[in-house]
Amino acid sequence: MIPQDSIVALATPSGAGAIAVIRISGEDAITIGDSVFRSIKNKDLTTQKTHTLHLGHIMDDSKTLDEVLVSIFKGPNSYTGENTIEISCHGSTYIQQQIIQLLLRKGCRMADPGEFTLRAFLNGKLDLSQAEAVADLISSDNEASHQIAMQQMRGGFSNEIAKLREELLNFASLIELELDFAEEDVEFADRTQFHELLNRIEFVLKRLIDSFAVGNVIKNGIPVAIVGEPNVGKSTLLNALLNEERAIVSEIAGTTRDTIEDELVIGGISFRFIDTAGIRETEDVVESIGIRKTFEKIEQAQVVVFLFDSSEFKVSGLKLKVELEKIKNQFPLKPLVIIGNKADKLEENEIGNLKSEIPEILLISAKEKLGVEDLKNQLLSFVNTGALRNNETIVTNTRHYDSLLKALDEIQKVKFGLETSLSSDLMALDIKEALYQFGMITGQVTNDELLGNIFANFCIGK
Repeated sequence: MIPQDSIVALATPSGAGAIAVIRISGEDAITIGDSVFRSIKNKDLTTQKTHTLHLGHIMDDSKTLDEVLVSIFKGPNSYTGENTIEISCHGSTYIQQQIIQLLLRKGCRMADPGEFTLRAFLNGKLDLSQAEAVADLISSDNEASHQIAMQQMRGGFSNEIAKLREELLNFASLIELELDFAEEDVEFADRTQFHELLNRIEFVLKRLIDSFAVGNVIKNGIPVAIVGEPNVGKSTLLNALLNEERAIVSEIAGTTRDTIEDELVIGGISFRFIDTAGIRETEDVVESIGIRKTFEKIEQAQVVVFLFDSSEFKVSGLKLKVELEKIKNQFPLKPLVIIGNKADKLEENEIGNLKSEIPEILLISAKEKLGVEDLKNQLLSFVNTGALRNNETIVTNTRHYDSLLKALDEIQKVKFGLETSLSSDLMALDIKEALYQFGMITGQVTNDELLGNIFANFCIGK
């Protein structure tokens, strides 16, 4: 049921700033706005054209609260599909609160999280996947996540799903028609065409499902654990990657007692680097806790960077290989980047020996920032950005991923039923379930609990 009351909220971040924007939406939004606005040219907001700006003052009876600019958007040609006004006022927190409180007294209520976008969905301005993309766009903090959110908000993903759903719905109608003429034993749905459609839907669904691996990485970032023995330069490497003194660097072994995390965007992808406590035998209780956390972080990481002091390889090479094998055996599926630090101290013959002993080694000097760009490029190579470069649809939403998996399962059941000459009434049940899962993605099928869960994660003014 579409709400009829008028809602108000601050659309800009809370706190003081140059300007703030207060948004009102609802059937009476313009009337309420007009009741507190005095135009410098004595205009009546209710008679003004949509998409116009008006300068004037917000008045609380005879008291002037602020000089403002009011934007008018008349429904259905607004973001929410309802009458909407936006008041651009000065960014004082006192002014913001005074205006909002005045509007509440005039008949507005405070908007719930995401309620403006929820109304846009209920009024048919956005489908559900596009509405969810709005939240992703607001939270995007790198080029790749921004690009995916924009593509989804423009309807790229929902258009693909809607097309599949429509084609499947056409065949579902013919199957249902066959059930009405079951006694005549006639077929209205061409089985060959239906089989081709199911193959095409299966192919698209598998592609979208596979894209989630990349989409999830782009949306949430890639956790990278930097591990190794104490005093090999892990903290120095973290500082070199971030280009700031984020971690304490000391000649004293065991300086890092806990994990330190920070993010860096490389090639439009977020990487979350975790500087861990050095791995060694120790009787220090605090340091041993840090080492235990190191292995926990390796478990959580998608990529492991193993760092060692290349200048000490002659002395500790055997011990190093044992540590490497230990990590490889314990985490066989994780990409492992082996880095020899302090390479600026090596002679040419030592470099050659290292590369022959460990062919996959990457030699760097974290202190001198040599080879750091090579490390960044290697990390970026672990992300398959081909789909992103080709502007293909990439799934980033866990809810969508779950519905796609369920839809694929139903399509494969229908396909099996078609190949084994299953009765039309049984196939119709699986087709309906597949259509239901498609509808769950775009919002053609929904419920209050689902909408509550989705929009509860939005900011108040959106």
